[in-house]
Amino acid sequence: MDRRKFLLTAPLALAACGAPRVWAPDEFVAAKAYTHPGPKSLTLYTMRNTGSDNGAHTGLLINASQRVLWDPAGTFGHDSIPERNDVHYGITPRIEQFYISYHSRITYYTQIQHVEVPPATAALALRLVQENGPTPKSFCTVHTSRMLAQLPGFGFIRTTLFPNNLADQFARVPGVQTREYRETDSDDKSVAAARIDAAIQTDP
Repeated sequence: MDRRKFLLTAPLALAACGAPRVWAPDEFVAAKAYTHPGPKSLTLYTMRNTGSDNGAHTGLLINASQRVLWDPAGTFGHDSIPERNDVHYGITPRIEQFYISYHSRITYYTQIQHVEVPPATAALALRLVQENGPTPKSFCTVHTSRMLAQLPGFGFIRTTLFPNNLADQFARVPGVQTREYRETDSDDKSVAAARIDAAIQTDP
Protein backbone atom coordinates (compact mmCIF):
# COMPACT_ATOMS: atom_id res chain seq x y z
CA MET A 1 0.00 0.00 0.00
CA ASP A 2 1.25 3.48 -0.85
CA ARG A 3 2.51 5.22 2.29
CA ARG A 4 0.84 8.56 1.55
CA LYS A 5 -2.49 6.94 0.80
CA PHE A 6 -2.28 5.01 4.05
CA LEU A 7 -1.59 8.14 6.04
CA LEU A 8 -4.53 9.99 4.55
CA THR A 9 -6.93 7.15 5.39
CA ALA A 10 -5.41 6.31 8.77
CA PRO A 11 -8.05 8.12 10.88
CA LEU A 12 -10.76 5.78 9.58
CA ALA A 13 -8.70 2.74 10.42
CA LEU A 14 -7.76 4.01 13.85
CA ALA A 15 -11.37 4.69 14.74
CA ALA A 16 -12.03 0.98 14.57
CA CYS A 17 -8.92 -0.43 16.22
CA GLY A 18 -5.66 0.39 18.00
CA ALA A 19 -2.90 2.46 16.47
CA PRO A 20 -0.82 0.69 13.81
CA ARG A 21 2.83 -0.02 14.47
CA VAL A 22 5.31 1.53 12.06
CA TRP A 23 9.01 0.65 12.19
CA ALA A 24 11.47 2.02 9.65
CA PRO A 25 14.66 -0.03 9.10
CA ASP A 26 17.79 0.87 11.04
CA GLU A 27 19.71 1.85 7.92
CA PHE A 28 16.95 4.20 6.76
CA VAL A 29 16.78 5.94 10.14
CA ALA A 30 20.58 6.25 10.33
CA ALA A 31 20.84 7.61 6.78
CA LYS A 32 18.27 10.33 7.43
CA ALA A 33 19.39 11.36 10.93
CA TYR A 34 19.71 15.14 11.20
CA THR A 35 21.58 17.09 13.88
CA HIS A 36 20.37 20.66 14.18
CA PRO A 37 22.81 23.42 15.22
CA GLY A 38 22.14 25.59 18.22
CA PRO A 39 20.73 24.92 21.68
CA LYS A 40 18.69 21.85 22.51
CA SER A 41 14.99 22.60 22.55
CA LEU A 42 11.38 21.47 22.56
CA THR A 43 8.75 22.93 20.24
CA LEU A 44 5.08 22.27 20.92
CA TYR A 45 2.64 22.52 18.02
CA THR A 46 -1.06 23.07 18.65
CA MET A 47 -3.40 23.01 15.67
CA ARG A 48 -6.33 25.35 16.36
CA ASN A 49 -9.61 25.98 14.58
CA THR A 50 -9.62 29.45 13.02
CA GLY A 51 -13.27 29.97 13.93
CA SER A 52 -13.62 28.60 17.47
CA ASP A 53 -9.89 28.56 18.38
CA ASN A 54 -10.40 25.07 19.77
CA GLY A 55 -7.35 22.84 19.63
CA ALA A 56 -7.53 19.79 17.36
CA HIS A 57 -4.08 18.19 17.47
CA THR A 58 -0.77 18.24 19.33
CA GLY A 59 2.73 17.56 18.01
CA LEU A 60 6.23 18.00 19.44
CA LEU A 61 9.60 18.73 17.84
CA ILE A 62 12.59 17.55 19.87
CA ASN A 63 16.05 18.90 19.15
CA ALA A 64 18.37 16.55 21.03
CA SER A 65 21.36 14.55 19.71
CA GLN A 66 19.26 14.46 16.57
CA ARG A 67 16.09 16.33 15.68
CA VAL A 68 12.88 14.32 15.54
CA LEU A 69 9.21 15.09 15.24
CA TRP A 70 6.75 13.30 17.49
CA ASP A 71 3.34 13.34 15.84
CA PRO A 72 1.25 11.07 18.10
CA ALA A 73 -1.87 9.77 16.38
CA GLY A 74 -1.05 12.10 13.49
CA THR A 75 -1.49 11.70 9.74
CA PHE A 76 1.68 13.43 8.57
CA GLY A 77 4.25 11.35 6.75
CA HIS A 78 6.08 10.56 3.52
CA ASP A 79 8.06 7.68 2.05
CA SER A 80 11.25 9.73 2.34
CA ILE A 81 10.82 10.44 6.07
CA PRO A 82 11.55 7.43 8.30
CA GLU A 83 9.02 6.82 11.05
CA ARG A 84 8.95 4.59 14.08
CA ASN A 85 5.65 4.59 15.94
CA ASP A 86 4.81 8.30 15.54
CA VAL A 87 8.46 9.42 15.80
CA HIS A 88 9.66 10.90 12.50
CA TYR A 89 13.40 11.19 11.87
CA GLY A 90 15.50 13.52 9.75
CA ILE A 91 13.54 16.66 10.58
CA THR A 92 15.45 19.36 8.77
CA PRO A 93 14.01 22.92 8.75
CA ARG A 94 12.45 22.12 5.37
CA ILE A 95 10.66 19.02 6.67
CA GLU A 96 9.56 20.93 9.76
CA GLN A 97 7.98 23.57 7.53
CA PHE A 98 6.23 20.86 5.54
CA TYR A 99 4.72 19.59 8.80
CA ILE A 100 3.51 23.04 9.83
CA SER A 101 2.14 23.80 6.38
CA TYR A 102 0.40 20.42 6.19
CA HIS A 103 -1.67 21.30 9.25
CA SER A 104 -2.27 24.99 8.47
CA ARG A 105 -5.13 25.85 6.13
CA ILE A 106 -8.23 27.98 5.84
CA THR A 107 -9.88 26.27 8.80
CA TYR A 108 -6.88 25.68 11.07
CA TYR A 109 -3.75 27.52 12.10
CA THR A 110 -0.69 26.29 13.99
CA GLN A 111 0.42 27.71 17.32
CA ILE A 112 4.16 27.17 17.79
CA GLN A 113 5.71 27.29 21.28
CA HIS A 114 9.50 26.95 21.43
CA VAL A 115 11.72 26.68 24.48
CA GLU A 116 15.40 25.90 24.98
CA VAL A 117 16.17 23.08 27.41
CA PRO A 118 19.32 21.49 28.86
CA PRO A 119 20.82 18.71 26.73
CA ALA A 120 19.90 16.10 29.33
CA THR A 121 16.25 17.17 29.21
CA ALA A 122 16.16 16.95 25.42
CA ALA A 123 17.86 13.55 25.54
CA LEU A 124 15.27 12.27 28.03
CA ALA A 125 12.41 13.59 25.87
CA LEU A 126 13.86 11.78 22.86
CA ARG A 127 14.15 8.53 24.78
CA LEU A 128 10.62 8.76 26.17
CA VAL A 129 8.96 9.33 22.81
CA GLN A 130 10.99 6.51 21.27
CA GLU A 131 9.73 4.21 24.03
CA ASN A 132 6.14 5.42 23.93
CA GLY A 133 4.88 3.23 21.11
CA PRO A 134 2.04 4.14 18.73
CA THR A 135 -0.60 6.51 20.07
CA PRO A 136 -4.30 5.68 19.63
CA LYS A 137 -6.51 8.17 17.82
CA SER A 138 -7.55 11.19 19.91
CA PHE A 139 -4.83 10.56 22.52
CA CYS A 140 -2.16 12.84 21.03
CA THR A 141 -2.42 15.40 23.83
CA VAL A 142 -2.78 12.80 26.58
CA HIS A 143 0.46 11.11 25.56
CA THR A 144 2.31 14.38 24.97
CA SER A 145 1.32 15.92 28.30
CA ARG A 146 2.13 12.69 30.12
CA MET A 147 5.58 12.56 28.55
CA LEU A 148 6.37 16.23 29.22
CA ALA A 149 5.45 15.85 32.89
CA GLN A 150 8.36 13.41 33.26
CA LEU A 151 10.94 16.01 32.23
CA PRO A 152 12.90 18.20 34.66
CA GLY A 153 11.28 21.62 34.80
CA PHE A 154 7.99 20.32 33.37
CA GLY A 155 6.71 18.41 36.39
CA PHE A 156 3.84 20.85 36.91
CA ILE A 157 2.18 19.73 33.66
CA ARG A 158 -0.94 17.67 34.23
CA THR A 159 -2.17 15.02 31.84
CA THR A 160 -4.92 16.43 29.64
CA LEU A 161 -7.03 15.42 26.67
CA PHE A 162 -7.31 18.99 25.40
CA PRO A 163 -4.63 20.60 23.17
CA ASN A 164 -5.43 24.15 24.33
CA ASN A 165 -5.03 23.15 27.95
CA LEU A 166 -1.59 21.68 27.26
CA ALA A 167 -0.58 24.80 25.31
CA ASP A 168 -1.64 26.97 28.26
CA GLN A 169 0.40 24.81 30.64
CA PHE A 170 3.42 24.78 28.33
CA ALA A 171 3.29 28.60 28.19
CA ARG A 172 4.22 28.64 31.89
CA VAL A 173 7.68 27.19 31.18
CA PRO A 174 10.23 30.01 31.57
CA GLY A 175 11.58 31.26 28.26
CA VAL A 176 8.83 29.97 25.99
CA GLN A 177 8.51 31.89 22.72
CA THR A 178 5.14 31.70 20.95
CA ARG A 179 4.13 32.46 17.38
CA GLU A 180 1.37 31.52 14.95
CA TYR A 181 1.48 30.24 11.39
CA ARG A 182 -1.48 30.60 9.04
CA GLU A 183 -2.31 29.64 5.47
CA THR A 184 -5.46 30.08 3.41
CA ASP A 185 -5.34 26.98 1.24
CA SER A 186 -7.97 24.25 0.97
CA ASP A 187 -9.40 22.52 4.02
CA ASP A 188 -8.66 19.21 2.27
CA LYS A 189 -5.46 17.79 3.76
CA SER A 190 -4.91 15.66 0.67
CA VAL A 191 -4.19 18.85 -1.28
CA ALA A 192 -1.40 19.77 1.14
CA ALA A 193 -0.09 16.20 1.10
CA ALA A 194 0.05 16.21 -2.69
CA ARG A 195 1.85 19.55 -2.72
CA ILE A 196 4.43 18.30 -0.23
CA ASP A 197 4.94 15.11 -2.21
CA ALA A 198 5.50 17.11 -5.39
CA ALA A 199 8.06 19.34 -3.66
CA ILE A 200 9.95 16.33 -2.29
CA GLN A 201 9.87 14.50 -5.62
CA THR A 202 11.20 17.61 -7.40
CA ASP A 203 13.92 18.35 -4.85
CA PRO A 204 14.48 15.31 -2.56
